[in-house]
Amino acid sequence: MNKGLRIRVRGQVQGVGFRPFIWQLAQRFDAVGEVLNDPEGVLIHALIAHPDPFVASIRDEAPPLARVDAVEVEPFVFDTLPTGFEIVQSQGRGAETRVAPDAATCDACLADIRADDPRRRGYAFTNCTHCGPRFTILHGLPYDRAQTTMAGFEMCPACAAEYADPADRRFHAQPVACATCGPQVWFENAGARREDAIAEAAACVRQGGILAIKGLGGFHLCCDATNAEAIEVLRARKHRPGKPLALMGTDAQVEKFAAPSEADWESLRAAAAPIVLLKKRAALPEALAPGQALLGWMLPYTPLHHLVLDAMDRPLVMTSGNLSGEPQVIGNDEAREKLAPLVDGYLMHDRDIARRLDDSVMRNTDHGPIVLRRARGQVPETLPLPTGFEDPPQVLAFGAHLKSAICLIKNGQALLSHHLGDLDDALTWDEFIKADADYAGLFDHAPEVFACDLHEGYRSSEHARSRAIEGQLVEVQHHHAHLAACLAENNWARDDGPVAGIILDGLGLGSDGTIWGGELLLGSYVGYERVAHLEAAPLVGGDAAQREPWRNAVARLDLAGLSAVADHLFADQPVGILRQAAQAGINTVASSSAGRLFDAVAAVIGVQAGAQSFEGEAAMRMEAMASGPFDDPYPFGADLSTAPLFQAIAADVAAGRDPAIMSARFHAGVAEAFAAPARALVESGSAKSVALSGGCFQNALLLDFTIRALGDVPVLIHQKVPANDGGLALGQAVIAAAQALADR
Repeated sequence: MNKGLRIRVRGQVQGVGFRPFIWQLAQRFDAVGEVLNDPEGVLIHALIAHPDPFVASIRDEAPPLARVDAVEVEPFVFDTLPTGFEIVQSQGRGAETRVAPDAATCDACLADIRADDPRRRGYAFTNCTHCGPRFTILHGLPYDRAQTTMAGFEMCPACAAEYADPADRRFHAQPVACATCGPQVWFENAGARREDAIAEAAACVRQGGILAIKGLGGFHLCCDATNAEAIEVLRARKHRPGKPLALMGTDAQVEKFAAPSEADWESLRAAAAPIVLLKKRAALPEALAPGQALLGWMLPYTPLHHLVLDAMDRPLVMTSGNLSGEPQVIGNDEAREKLAPLVDGYLMHDRDIARRLDDSVMRNTDHGPIVLRRARGQVPETLPLPTGFEDPPQVLAFGAHLKSAICLIKNGQALLSHHLGDLDDALTWDEFIKADADYAGLFDHAPEVFACDLHEGYRSSEHARSRAIEGQLVEVQHHHAHLAACLAENNWARDDGPVAGIILDGLGLGSDGTIWGGELLLGSYVGYERVAHLEAAPLVGGDAAQREPWRNAVARLDLAGLSAVADHLFADQPVGILRQAAQAGINTVASSSAGRLFDAVAAVIGVQAGAQSFEGEAAMRMEAMASGPFDDPYPFGADLSTAPLFQAIAADVAAGRDPAIMSARFHAGVAEAFAAPARALVESGSAKSVALSGGCFQNALLLDFTIRALGDVPVLIHQKVPANDGGLALGQAVIAAAQALADR
């Protein structure tokens, strides 16, 4: 009679209301026993007359924020026969389970902040098991209140009753609080603190001021998105002349000013609440995103954001609260110190942020969603490793130098960290080191293998070498890592065979010591062959070559025998000095970069005359303006020579052709030039599919043209992991794991 079941549930099952869900199932199926959290997930001991439907319901009816990887059932003998079903205290320490990402305010909690109950009407920290902060407040596992930044807020009797009631949607919601007992919000400026926080903040913004708002993963800088003067003030104070600014608005405001598709609405309203790039519908100040056809919108995702927008009648700029190039500010004192020159007031609160997380950014294309920045709401979700990776060693990969992120492999899952940023910045480097320790501690990770980029000058690679004294170091070529990241995301099995990888990005050190970036690879997890690449051109001036597109234009025009055209187009630039440096090899390296090719073309057709104010600006302008005969691609020569391309472009420029048409022809030309040899590899049987990766494939137009040009061959693309260097660590990690498994 004491024989029951031991049911182990693995996956993202803590902090998502899973135990009360099991308790409710137990009532429904007349089960007795217990449920608890432990380091491996959720553990159930149950006596039940009809176990099959009970077990099936665990997976089929799981809470909305849960992700069930496995439900394992085995016999269990109770020492004492239970008489009811209980939720018992968490057991053990360590982490074999997953943590839920932060989730946008659910409809029920949104209704609470607008209802009559004084405990939660207008309360900025209302949440339940279906929404609210998770990763941004967590110090350690198991996910219990004592392990979060809510530990210092003692629940009032009413909140404690909700927390203790398995039938309540706030049962064991660790951040549960109300106006009586929880965190508080206030407005301050010039050292004065005002308690009518929302009204004061709204007044500040309506009057053209710049407001700092403390969110889930850090502070935002906020102003009126309809006020061109306020936007210019924000740009001037932040030293951000041209990079697009994100917006936050209500559903009605998004509908008014943007043209979201059905897929866009689904993304906007998801629990992750990312920034979504949307087509413009109605006019907003051009200064929000100069030269761009898309604006980044997000819906309010905390009660505080909802309350601020309720007090306004217009959308808001909502951009990262930081000094230019530095990480986002998360602490109140840090905000007062660093943001004082930028803002006219602060909307503060006293709930600490355990780790800084930028907003995630994505866009929907004709071929599905693509992630541009993986951060709040998407981290720390994991990716299951493909077939053949069932028992790899624990691996830690350190990613790139820009758009840095790290990746952990453990228990058949890959955990790609949140976006960390540019490691040239000292404070970002500090955050990178903290993230290494933070993820290791939080997920009980003890790596045996360390992976990094081939480039010895990357700070991430330097760090990997220092860590590798604890295990094995695997150095991975940059574009091979991009290829492997795309394979892993698409669940390409370890033994599925080679693919043709079209890898187009800015810069990555090649195995020959030159800078690669326009590559056709044939490879798998364990190796690759460089089948073809863009004709290399001199990259002159180091970082200046990335900032100033005219430099790449001169190099490409000279290669095409069009030096006179370069002299004419760039008569106001030191063209002669650049040529002398290139000839002498001073601060010059050969490069096949597709990103720099975009820059060169943008300069020639007049899209980007001056220096870029942010990475990718020229390419983004070209995508935004492209229109016309998409079936008239510019030609490339044999072995992806660019001379025919620039000869055709120069002829169009001389004829005064519309730059929008030239941009369209260029996109189509790049797509066809790479698709043709990749398609041939599949048709010959050398490759089984084509994978598209690298930052250039954030360009939805290039992605679409390339897929069209590939015809009916199988194509793998990124949808959950950034195609840019933000996904590089995943590729490094699976390559290192595959090599370790092959060596066994």
